[in-house]
Amino acid sequence: MDRNRKTVAELLALKGQKQFTMLHVKSLDEAVAAEAAGIDMLSIIDPLWTPEMRAAAPSCFVHVGLLYGQLATFEDYLRAAHRAIQIGGDAVYCAASLDTVRRLRAEGIPVCGHTGLIPSKRTWTGGFRAVGKTSESALFVYRQVKELEAAGAFAAEIEVVPERVAAEISKRTSILLLSMGAGGGCDGQYLFAEDVLGQTEGHVPRHAKTYRNFRAEYARLQQERIAAFREFSSDVAAGRYPAPEHTVGITDDEFAAFRQQLG
Repeated sequence: MDRNRKTVAELLALKGQKQFTMLHVKSLDEAVAAEAAGIDMLSIIDPLWTPEMRAAAPSCFVHVGLLYGQLATFEDYLRAAHRAIQIGGDAVYCAASLDTVRRLRAEGIPVCGHTGLIPSKRTWTGGFRAVGKTSESALFVYRQVKELEAAGAFAAEIEVVPERVAAEISKRTSILLLSMGAGGGCDGQYLFAEDVLGQTEGHVPRHAKTYRNFRAEYARLQQERIAAFREFSSDVAAGRYPAPEHTVGITDDEFAAFRQQLG
């Protein structure tokens, strides 16, 4: 473990004292950039979690996302969680049942749960919309957090919940609440790198803040790529490529000897 990377115990000791930064990343380039920028936590889904990803961001606390729906039984989750930890993961994100969370915790595996808008379970809360805008639904979120706490989770992503509701809940739980569109009263702010970089196709969530326009830059680079390929093709057709500087020479004497031996 990298000496600069915090443990679960150290993170929990900072609850209420620090706003953590967290990004969902999908590539080595993004992981390297997060490390260089001093991002506290990363979320990386299981198929993308590799030793190379760990090496790219040695100081970042990594939540490895266990894919809900692709894993079914507890044994599936347990095997995937142990594999994630063995590679160097610090915790697992798990949207499975409380019983699964409880049993993973019993194995000593740090678990981050999910509350509020849970995309994989959105049918129960009305689709892609805020959760907790009525007193009844706000209490539902609070109870979910307390259930995760009782099951042994050390953290929970809290997604698209009114800021005041999330702040009140955060005061009443010992676990870390990582806000994705739930305001500044939680313990951390969590965004997708693709939203931060302006790469998102289609709808950009209201809670996302875009800091760069990578889509425009990628579009420009694609046009440059096409132009370069076209120029290469034209050079070949016109005999401009390869030029002498692109080839390997041989002395006249050696070439003459070579031809003589060919007969």
